[in-house]
Amino acid sequence: MQHFIKTLTAGAAFAAMSFAASAEEYRIGTASVGGAFFPVGQSISNLVNKYAGGGMTMVPIVTQGSVQNPRLVAMGEVELGITNANLAADAVAGRGAYDGNVLDIKALGPLHPSVLHMVVADGSDIQSFADLKGKRVAVGPAGGGTMGFLNNMLPVYGLTLDDITPSFLSYGDGFSQLSDGNVDAALALSGYPAAAVMQAAASGKLRMITMEADKLAQILEENPAYSTYDIAPDVYGMDAAATVLGVTNMLIVPASMDVDVASAIVSAIYDHLDEFAAENANARQIDKARAAKLSIDLHEGAAAYFAQ
Repeated sequence: MQHFIKTLTAGAAFAAMSFAASAEEYRIGTASVGGAFFPVGQSISNLVNKYAGGGMTMVPIVTQGSVQNPRLVAMGEVELGITNANLAADAVAGRGAYDGNVLDIKALGPLHPSVLHMVVADGSDIQSFADLKGKRVAVGPAGGGTMGFLNNMLPVYGLTLDDITPSFLSYGDGFSQLSDGNVDAALALSGYPAAAVMQAAASGKLRMITMEADKLAQILEENPAYSTYDIAPDVYGMDAAATVLGVTNMLIVPASMDVDVASAIVSAIYDHLDEFAAENANARQIDKARAAKLSIDLHEGAAAYFAQ
């Protein structure tokens, strides 16, 4: 019931904000208000409102997040959306969550990465991903980005979801359960530092679960949208740095978006990354060079900008 209410609330907020958007406004699909995507969308909207010119304005829209946003963009419910690189690739190929429904979207540019936090208490006997077998694991909300990663990783280790005891919880609740000892490990696909992990770290020392080099290589080979990221020890007060899987978040737009509009939006954002970073910590991790490595084609207006 609680999940239903949250979904209904998000849907109602989305509908209300969509109705409020006028023809002069561009709408960017984000996620829930408490997630990382909504404040990123707010900051992007501020930059567009300030720098795009031509009377262009933008508003952030509450949505169900990275899986839904490609659909909303393709249907014209929003003009921009934030999603993960792997989901964008699935959307244009009509596979995975978009099975049989090819979406005509393009990339506008890279955003911050989301990384897969796989965390245990420092004294846990769980060392490797393989050690999760038979354990109680908080895997994030049902249908969330963490489950997409988990479903691709389990087969590499000869495991299925039945080999663990999953708890489908919000990231905040999952890491609270880890702190309370009610789960053995907690997972979260999130930008970093993640508030849920920081909160758990304040209650006790944590450690990242490792992956064997050959398993990591296989996962990367089978999932070309994935990348690796190094998390420094001081991010969460851990004893050692961790190499984790992650994916670049990205802006998407309809393939049919006017070239001049796309160019104005991308310039407003990427010409002012310092201002973006001052307003939003996740923006400090944006690497414009990743525009050349995105999982789907850049829109013509964006391609011209990044080629400069």
